[in-house]
Formats: sequence, C-alpha cells, structure tokens
Amino acid sequence: MPPYSGLQKQQIAQFVNFTQAKDTVAAKFLKASRWNVEEAVDAYYQSPQGAGGSIPAINKIFDGYRDCPEDNPDGIGIDGAMRFLGDIEVELDEVACLGIAELLKSPSMGEFTREGFLNGWRAVGCDTVDKMIAHADNLRSQIPTQPELFRRVYRYTFPLCRMQGQRNLQFEIASEQWKLFFTPDKGGVQWNTKATPWLDWWIEFLEERGKKPVNKDLWEQVEVFMRKSLDDERFGWWSADGAWPGALDDFVVWVQKKRGDNMEVE
Repeated sequence: MPPYSGLQKQQIAQFVNFTQAKDTVAAKFLKASRWNVEEAVDAYYQSPQGAGGSIPAINKIFDGYRDCPEDNPDGIGIDGAMRFLGDIEVELDEVACLGIAELLKSPSMGEFTREGFLNGWRAVGCDTVDKMIAHADNLRSQIPTQPELFRRVYRYTFPLCRMQGQRNLQFEIASEQWKLFFTPDKGGVQWNTKATPWLDWWIEFLEERGKKPVNKDLWEQVEVFMRKSLDDERFGWWSADGAWPGALDDFVVWVQKKRGDNMEVE
C-alpha cells in the first residue's frame, strides 16, 4: 500500500471495518470521494464491486414486515417480528430465536430496527429469505457447540429480556431463559447430568430464596458456573474466597448438602 497520512489510514480502516473490503479497494473509493468516508462507502455499495445488490433486497424484506410504515418506517413491531420469524422457520421458544435477535441487534423482544436488520443480514451475506432460513439453521448447530457464540447470545439476552426501565431481570423471565439455554431440545447446552440435575436444582434453589430478580453479574456468571460444573462436578475449582456472586456461593453449599458427601460421578 502506498504511504498514507495517519488520518488517511484511519479512514481506510473505517471503510474496511464497515464494508469488509480490502485496503486497496478502500483506498480506491476514498480517493474518488476525496477521502470522505461516508461518500466512499455509499459509492462502494452502489458499484458492481460492492454489495449494492444486497442492500435493496434486504431493505425490501424489512419493509414487508413493518407494522406501521407511516408511524415507524424504520421499525418492525411484535406482529411483524412474529411473521418474519415464522417465515425464516424460527420458533419463539428456541435459542436460535435469541441468536437471530443478537445478530440483528434487536432492542427488545419482538422488535427490529432497520439499521440492525440491514447490518446483521449483510454481515452474514443473507439477502433472501431462503438464505436467512439457512443461516438460522446454522445457528441451531453452532450455538450449542461454539462456546464463544453461545456466551455472546446468552449475554445479549439479559438486556433483551429486561422489562423497560428495570435494571434486573425478573426471576420468571430468567428461569424461562435458563431452561432454553441449558436444555438440548431447545437448542442449548445440557446442564443436568446423571449425577446432578444442575438446572432443576438451580431453579429450585432460587425459588426457595424467594424468586428474587436476577442482576447482570449473576446472569453472566451462571453461564461460567455451568461450564465449570460440567468440567468438574465435585467443585474442585470452587473456592469460598472466590469472586462468585453470593447466590452461587450459597448454591454450592446447598448442592453439597442436597446430594451429600458421597457423590459418585459416572
């Protein structure tokens, strides 16, 4: 690449980050647009070299699901979202539905924005409903087997499912989401084992504590705890002096008493 100023290198990086094009392509369009990043990106997507064909196609799909085009031209509400999810063969009670919400940066359950919809589908190269169906099917197999993807979708679910104006997740909502994420038939990871019904006991434990709202730290650490408990059900990794949320510290003690000291792991 020819020598560019520090500012020009930043502009090339911005272009590449947005379009995923090569540096040389970025430089070409930026030069033609007098180094105006916005104009260069627009020109790229309008060119045969860019993904111009995908943008109108995705926008057209989005427009077909808007509930109130006059009042909210850049939003899809609950009715349109349900129709869309049905058309891409995604059930509401499966983890793949939350994977789609994370991909499209849904601001809340049953809601999509044009920006999130466009950027999300463009990022994975889906500009037809058939391609979206295929991507949703890929998510079903990838989420349970790819821990990083699982964690990203899991953590996105916390703000997605919070009631408006609340900082914490209502217990009833959290427990339903845990049943999705930690049950294989819903597209999640199996947490219950022959030795310890972890998921069942976790929910039972929280019910005994009064079904308190779940804060962000507890929500995120439950997924970490789940993986560690599957690696070693005897708690060899746990320490009372660790940085676990108090509820998980108490759960460890509760489990030890529940199953006794004579645990046998097959």
